[in-house]
Amino acid sequence: MEPEKKHIVKLDRRAALAKAEHYCAYQERSQQEVRNKLYEWGLWSSDVEELIAELIQTNFLNEERFAMAYVSGKFNIKKWGKIKIKQGLKLKRVPDKMILNALKSINYDNYLNTIKLAAEKKLNVITEKDPYKKRYKLVSYLLSKGFENDLITEVLKDNDLP
Repeated sequence: MEPEKKHIVKLDRRAALAKAEHYCAYQERSQQEVRNKLYEWGLWSSDVEELIAELIQTNFLNEERFAMAYVSGKFNIKKWGKIKIKQGLKLKRVPDKMILNALKSINYDNYLNTIKLAAEKKLNVITEKDPYKKRYKLVSYLLSKGFENDLITEVLKDNDLP
């Protein structure tokens, strides 16, 4: 049996615009996400770029607003560090300058507190007895959450954590 192929439905420009507006209104989107979706809907590249320009003009699509929402959500809800958030935004092809501006919106004290809370929570589930291995596991976990090594070290030292 052959694998099922995706059936691409070619939309006309007006239908694609209405669908794209709904897609952007439902949730903040990056330009790249919308561009990919428009191509998925079978539009030509000239139409895709025109529609994206129109969505930006009508404020359905705003890369800066998207970057702020992304940073806010990933930090406040998922408790990600700045490194992981930055990588996520780069994957969505958000310009570096917008990424840096959005990351500045994270309060430094809240950031350090988030690292501390994540460390304390992880320490409760690490069963390792050897203090060096325990610290290694903790630091590795915090690095995987996207926190910076120097801040991890500072937080662990300041709070007498392993």
